[in-house]
Amino acid sequence: MKGSNPTRRSFLQKAAGASAWCMGLNRTVAWAAPEPEASVRAWATSDTQKLAEFPVGPWREGPGQSGAAIHLDRTTSYQSVLGFGGAFTDASCWLFSRMPAPQRQELLEDLFGPNGLRLSMGRIPMGASDYSRSIYSYDDSTSPDPELKHFSIDHDREYILPTLQAAASINPEMFYFSTPWSPPGWMKTGRSMLGGCIHKDHFPAYAQYFVKFIQAYGAAGVHVRAVTSQNEVDTDQDGRMPAAVWGQEYETGFVSQFLGPAFEAAGIDTRIWILDHNYDLWGRVLDELSDPAVSRYVEGVAWHGYLGKPDAMTRVHDAFPSKSAYWTEGGPDITAPDYATDWARWGGTFCGVFRNWARCAVSWNFLLDQNGEPNTGPFHCGGMVTLDARSQEIRRSGQYWALGHFSRYVRRGAKVIASTGSLPGLDHVAFLNPDGSRVLVIANSGAASEATCVADNRHLSLSLPANSVVTLQWD
Repeated sequence: MKGSNPTRRSFLQKAAGASAWCMGLNRTVAWAAPEPEASVRAWATSDTQKLAEFPVGPWREGPGQSGAAIHLDRTTSYQSVLGFGGAFTDASCWLFSRMPAPQRQELLEDLFGPNGLRLSMGRIPMGASDYSRSIYSYDDSTSPDPELKHFSIDHDREYILPTLQAAASINPEMFYFSTPWSPPGWMKTGRSMLGGCIHKDHFPAYAQYFVKFIQAYGAAGVHVRAVTSQNEVDTDQDGRMPAAVWGQEYETGFVSQFLGPAFEAAGIDTRIWILDHNYDLWGRVLDELSDPAVSRYVEGVAWHGYLGKPDAMTRVHDAFPSKSAYWTEGGPDITAPDYATDWARWGGTFCGVFRNWARCAVSWNFLLDQNGEPNTGPFHCGGMVTLDARSQEIRRSGQYWALGHFSRYVRRGAKVIASTGSLPGLDHVAFLNPDGSRVLVIANSGAASEATCVADNRHLSLSLPANSVVTLQWD
């Protein structure tokens, strides 16, 4: 995983062959006409308020300010939303386990509970990642073990599984998916989990390794609903952390000839997602999905936002509309001066993600300490939440606040709905919830701005604070 200091992504402009709805925002905002009795509630995060109730004016007759408008059309919908979440790394789960029980419960309720962020997705490293206290797999045999006689998830029973179970007890809708950073060392060149690649001769055993992991977690009460074949397929991070290079030929062969058939034979309904890496590898994805044997088993593509632009997801969607897109990793930089205040930048990032067909937004580590640790790797990321190891004080990142503007109000099964327009510094995306309520999220990365929301012959005025994220919800 790369240390992240993401730049705000520009919206996909309307062009031939691209989805007509992917456009930017103008100062005047319009959506489908509300019912006369519809009321609007709003919440804002800015330098002076955090997810706080935000006053908005009533609907008024007339078009309001003249000029270009953003039209939100609930009759034109796109992908459904799966959810929002973060990664239950070994490091995060260990820190959760070391917190005093009342403080831990309070934080878990804040992240997953109905009165908190209502997060509903969790990424589980399959063995060690760079954010682990040690380097481990589920079969650390000192010699090749193709029959997996030494397979065990005992490492996870102390604090990882209990943390996953605790989150699911608060939010029973938790969707867990898992990602390996490396196969066991004995399967690889160099006999180490640090860098290198797998020997193809071990593909059959590695497919069974996935099966055993899913079955063992299921027996422990944690249903792993999806897996990716490898975290960040295009790099071994110079052998500085658990990692493995998975060339396109390897991923194609492993998924189509071994992993997919192994799941099928075992009666496992776990989804398979490929890539789990950056936007700039979209061409590789097109090639892999063009193989019918791969496409048969692959339900979707996992994306990271460290390199490239989010419209890569739209390119893949337009070529393979039956395959889902999942945004599975991106996290704050603990060394950045705006770690705790970059909510508008993250709000813009999430708007771009959902405007380009992604079904989820999943952060990197849920919880790290003030130094971005525990960490066995070379990168300095921050947690969505920081726990100061000395004072036990909790500090929330700008990403935390931005994510809350989506996760608190957008329900699983919501549809992204069409919107158009553009204004520099202002990003937005809109949703239609299963209960019929509508949600509009606006991220303002610039100075304070006045905006008018227009619906047919009605309008509503907004004063957007500088460096802010604002969520509006109405029936």
